[in-house]
Amino acid sequence: MARSRIIYTCNQCGFESSKWNGKCPSCGAWNSFEEGTPEIPSIAGRSSSQNIADLSDKILELENIGSDSDIRYDTGTAELNRVLGGGLVKGSLVLLGGEPGIGKSTLLLQVCQFLGENHSILYVSGEESARQIKLRSQRLGVDTENLYILTATDAEAIAATIAGSAPDIVIIDSIQTMSIGRIPSSPGSLTQVRECANLFMHTAKTQEIPIIIVGHVNKDGAIAGPKVMEHIVDAVLHFEGERHQSYRLLRAIKNRFGSTNEIGVFEMIDRGLREVENPSQMLLAGRPHGVSGTCTACVMEGSRPILAEIQTLAAKTSYSSPRRMATGFDFNRLSIILAVLEKRLGIYTGSMDIYLNVVGGFRLDEPAGDLPAAMALFSGIMDKPVSEDIIAFGEIGLGGEIRSVSHISQRIREAERMGFSACIVPKHSMSALDVNDYGIKIVPVLSLKQAFSYIK
Repeated sequence: MARSRIIYTCNQCGFESSKWNGKCPSCGAWNSFEEGTPEIPSIAGRSSSQNIADLSDKILELENIGSDSDIRYDTGTAELNRVLGGGLVKGSLVLLGGEPGIGKSTLLLQVCQFLGENHSILYVSGEESARQIKLRSQRLGVDTENLYILTATDAEAIAATIAGSAPDIVIIDSIQTMSIGRIPSSPGSLTQVRECANLFMHTAKTQEIPIIIVGHVNKDGAIAGPKVMEHIVDAVLHFEGERHQSYRLLRAIKNRFGSTNEIGVFEMIDRGLREVENPSQMLLAGRPHGVSGTCTACVMEGSRPILAEIQTLAAKTSYSSPRRMATGFDFNRLSIILAVLEKRLGIYTGSMDIYLNVVGGFRLDEPAGDLPAAMALFSGIMDKPVSEDIIAFGEIGLGGEIRSVSHISQRIREAERMGFSACIVPKHSMSALDVNDYGIKIVPVLSLKQAFSYIK
């Protein structure tokens, strides 16, 4: 009897190989190959053109396709609605990812309380029993009568149940526990995750039922099976934050129905997750006074301006090579700023350890964070505090110049609302401003040297 052929599949990108590789030649992941057998699709009865359906009658003209104005469900959570682009779209497939214990199931159960007032919800759990979900719902105060619990892991049976019961909304918790019996691989494997996601996508589109899928992250911090699921789902939401901190951030990595720049901010309390309507106040809480090495930045997350505190520490190194560490800030960007400080202003840090941290677990990925980071570094190195009433934002060029940034007006309005008295901005952005419209002092600067002159 001939031995069945063995193939090795990368669990990160799906690349197939006839032999095991330590490193995937496609995506570069290490130790990602899993042994399996190739799937042979059944083509019996499909060789004749008579058995292939003609879909000509299903072709529609764009102008004849109706547009339903009530196409979104309000989740009752403004932060979640913001990230989704206005609400949960009918017939959409949404992937909610995050580390175990970060609050994914808690958020979805709280959303069920509001949605259950007017819609029926089917909550499918493959990780918890119905009694465990009941206990958690009592702790969160979820008592809606339109929430139905199903504990199962057979994806095909779940899809048939959804088609038969026709709920308004479906939640699958989680995709790693779902499996299709005819596929010879364990639940959570690349093939199972891909095929289960395809099955739920087909169910969501044909039944016009929005389905939310919960996905855990792997050891690298990415949603398990991202490359094989991102093109399948309509939206990918990532729930992030430190488990030992109370604040959580919800980001949209992909969204076919809205922007991917918006974020939602939540706080974990004893009765679940609470929306944070003013994240700037949260990120600036407990800010020290009269301490060097701190500066406030303003970044745009979609249409929302958010203030965050940047802290730096410069200390004499005890190593042959000085240490550079950045938390919540791009390390490469930090290296560029330090190089500009040394070359253009003669500030040498070769004998210092430099540490930079964005308070509150927030991450600054926008170029507008360059200027406040540089001011915090200068303040820490020279041991000169930046005034607590000053806020700064701008991009730094390699020549030491301050370049303009977008959404200048919204940033200044947010700084004014939070009680700051002076705002250091790029001079090139002043053409779009009328100084008389703001109740805050606007200080335009052209270079780092001008910006540092306001640090006394």
